Amino acid sequence: MTDPAAKTLVPILRISFPDEDRLGRGKMELLEHISATGSISAAGRAMDMSYRRAWLLVSEMNRMFCEQVVESQRGGQKGGGAALTPFGEQLLARFRRMESILKASLAEDLAWLEAKRNPRQDGQG
Repeated sequence: MTDPAAKTLVPILRISFPDEDRLGRGKMELLEHISATGSISAAGRAMDMSYRRAWLLVSEMNRMFCEQVVESQRGGQKGGGAALTPFGEQLLARFRRMESILKASLAEDLAWLEAKRNPRQDGQG
């Protein structure tokens, strides 16, 4: 059975930086998983992503800003780990807040689009 909410219109926030870097929901989801698991590799696995891809995305985010987003620790007796920095926690919270503002500010227009769309076109782009 399909979730009816999955068939509603959803605005997607993506911030494009002048140097072609982008910040969007995928990177934010990765940060949420890192926060929850304390691990870049576990966060990547939770998203069906290789460790290398997850590490590259973290590295990209760390490069994008003046402050580190994620701090990682190498191996050792208990193995490595990763955590969001205070800046990373703020970044995630602010991005999620921007998404909420976007959704709320577009609610009336999204409802109009929803009322006007052809329901037979679901999933057919």
